[in-house]
Amino acid sequence: MLRRTLLAAARSGAVRKTIETAPVTRGVVRRFIAGETPEEALAVTRTLIGEGLLVTLDHLGEDTLDAQQAEATVQGYERILKDLPAGAEVSVKLTALGQAFDETLALENARRVCKAAAAARTTVTLDMEDHTTVASTLRILRELRKDHPDAGAVIQAYLRRSEEYCAELAYEGSRVRLCKGAYAAPADVAFTSAADIDRSYVRCMKVLMAGQGYPMLATHDPRLIEIADALRLIHERGFESYEYQMLYGIRPLEQRRLVEAGCQVRVYVPYGRQWYGYMVRRLAERPANVVFFLRSFTTRS
Repeated sequence: MLRRTLLAAARSGAVRKTIETAPVTRGVVRRFIAGETPEEALAVTRTLIGEGLLVTLDHLGEDTLDAQQAEATVQGYERILKDLPAGAEVSVKLTALGQAFDETLALENARRVCKAAAAARTTVTLDMEDHTTVASTLRILRELRKDHPDAGAVIQAYLRRSEEYCAELAYEGSRVRLCKGAYAAPADVAFTSAADIDRSYVRCMKVLMAGQGYPMLATHDPRLIEIADALRLIHERGFESYEYQMLYGIRPLEQRRLVEAGCQVRVYVPYGRQWYGYMVRRLAERPANVVFFLRSFTTRS
């Protein structure tokens, strides 16, 4: 119920305005968002890499409704990729590139971002969004991989077809981020209970860890991390053959513990002014985040 309420809040203009304009909001948001400018995001990126972590940068923006906005997003990625340090890549939401109104335009824009990433000797991962965009995103991924085979995919375990998607993508050289999913979807499309989503995540993880690709396991759940480590041993995978991914601002001590244990850990670092939808979905994922936010929201000291 809490998750559904928060996801509804992500779509509410009135709630959005209240939260965005509250005096204490900016300080709270800084826990989850690296800043509003590329310079702020790059400073955070360099700090994390200096601590032995990897990074994927996400320029926040999901409400792109015309080609001009999409062009601005592409140019933003092209600029930041020129200064991206080794150990960092970028994540891209196709809706920010025009997917909602022109799939062909989104593909061409994604190609431009991938070309800029290749020039910077790094990679791009296509974020997966609302369940209605899955088929389009996978079509674009297939086209992109013809010229950019290292383009990363994202599969959301809460979707009922997630295990099928993982099986199709678990081939050599295929980079696949597995996450639980942070969007609302009908019961015939997605699992709705936390237990069912966890079981789906484990099934998907088994497929990816047994496959020939490069799994990117996006989770903060200690139980899932333990299972992943067991699967590593079963399939005799080296630490270099997969990575964990965690969100900026969530479980930073665990991120560093895993690095000290020899694991590769990539931090998902969002930046930009359109932070509201992203932040509310993070709150929906973990009750502890809600407690943190409410405590910060009511405490001005």
